[in-house]
Amino acid sequence: MIETSFTRMFGCAYPLQMAGMGGYSTPALAIAVSKAGGLGMLSGIVRAADLASQLDGVPDDTIVAVNFLLPFLDPASVELAARRAALVEFFWGEPSSDLVDAARANGARVGWQVGSLGEAKAAVDVGCDVVVAQGVEAGGHVRGTTPLLALLEQIRPAIDVPLVAAGGIGTAPDVAAALGAGADAVRVGTRLLAATESVAHPDYIDTLIGAGADDTVITTAFGVGWPDAPHRVLKSCIEAGEARGADQAWTPNWPQVTDSGDVSAFALYAGTSVDAVHARQSAAEIVAELMGGGGPVVG
Repeated sequence: MIETSFTRMFGCAYPLQMAGMGGYSTPALAIAVSKAGGLGMLSGIVRAADLASQLDGVPDDTIVAVNFLLPFLDPASVELAARRAALVEFFWGEPSSDLVDAARANGARVGWQVGSLGEAKAAVDVGCDVVVAQGVEAGGHVRGTTPLLALLEQIRPAIDVPLVAAGGIGTAPDVAAALGAGADAVRVGTRLLAATESVAHPDYIDTLIGAGADDTVITTAFGVGWPDAPHRVLKSCIEAGEARGADQAWTPNWPQVTDSGDVSAFALYAGTSVDAVHARQSAAEIVAELMGGGGPVVG
């Protein structure tokens, strides 16, 4: 066990939180992360009925969080999640006291993912219990422009709630560096995309395994339906989309196991921690490795 204010708040063994990853934040992966000692995450970007069904599948002895993106927010889902999850978390918008109060009124702790010192202070001011500082190294949609360790150094002295470090966390030394910079927990996304419990398309996972940090780029290319929202993806998916020409959809959709055919031109989200994705592993193996319980698995 590694005890911090984050682990004390949520009763987990390790200061590790699964990132919110849209359709990849499935119950199987979230439950696996929580059972491994971290805090698993479900996605709130689903219909309220589907979220209720997912929460029904979480064992009574397993805590999970639910992540919401403000551009796609359903207030009914927020209330539902707050009644049944340990943490309700928001991203991609100015911190809102109305949302925080609604979640708290239904029994949940509340977190906000931010990309700047100003947003972090605002999150605390509206009553958030947890702040997630997202560095520019993160995969998926990226709120700020500051490298993670520099962002932690800015935020840590300014707030007194648990601080979670997000972006580029792929190895045990990355975890140690983040905790050493004042974080109370780390947030992991790209490594968990390659978990055996992940529903990411196998070709996507193979591409992650073969990629490095320099193969990622921040773009707004996959912006149909969510414009002007920078996101970090693999460069190869932009090249594949450009090669398709007028047939390319450029939606934020990611490839899952249910997709057929060539998925190379989907949005292949990846943070700079893709450097550490060397093989498919169970969520438990990934959590243990990041928490210092084993060396990297190289395939």
